[in-house]
Amino acid sequence: MCATNSFLKSLGVEFYASGQRRWPDEVKAQAVAETLAPGATVNSVAACYGVKPNHLSAWRRLAKQGKLILPAAETAEEPTAFAPLVLCEPAAAQAQEFPSRSTDMLHIVFGDVTIDLAADTPAVRIAEIVHALGASS
Repeated sequence: MCATNSFLKSLGVEFYASGQRRWPDEVKAQAVAETLAPGATVNSVAACYGVKPNHLSAWRRLAKQGKLILPAAETAEEPTAFAPLVLCEPAAAQAQEFPSRSTDMLHIVFGDVTIDLAADTPAVRIAEIVHALGASS
């Protein structure tokens, strides 16, 4: 148990006298990213970090909701982040005409702001932008 505590302290986890721990978002994201590795299970990763599997699953839900940004994967084949995607038909009054090259661009619309990105923009960067937009609201 002592080795686990020193490992967690080295990651920046704070321990309180009550036994509770405060997990930095970076450590949560690292643990979630480890669950996405081929062959990894939530139970095995949770055991490594000394948390209950349902706690780690809650962190995975935060990542899926875009509230927890995962670290970049080491290779392009690995999944890097969850990002919520909402598809809807715009209201007739709000319909916007995008340039004819819209297939070459990714459009993020947030209120009156439209952010145009190249179609090959990495998912990590898109997730960072969406997270920043959510934090500003």
